[in-house]
Amino acid sequence: MLTGVPIALAGCGTATQAMHTVRVPVRSPCIVALPARPLFATQTLMPDASDGEKVLAIARDLPLHLKYESALEAAMVACL
Repeated sequence: MLTGVPIALAGCGTATQAMHTVRVPVRSPCIVALPARPLFATQTLMPDASDGEKVLAIARDLPLHLKYESALEAAMVACL
C-alpha cells in the first residue's frame, strides 16, 4: 500500500504547465447613439384639423416613420 503513494506523487511532478487563452465576454454598450427623432407631420396638426388633413399627415409620415424605425432596428442589432 505504501509503495503506491510514491508512484502517484512522482506522476504529479512530471506534468508540464501549458498556457491557455481563455476568452471571457465583457459587457460593452450595445448602442452608441440613437438616431435623431424626426418631426412628424401629425405632431404639428392643430386640434381642430379636418379628417382629410389628418389622413394626409399620416400618409406623409409613413415613409419618414419607416425610415426612422429601420434606423432604430439597425442600432439595436448590436445588442442581440
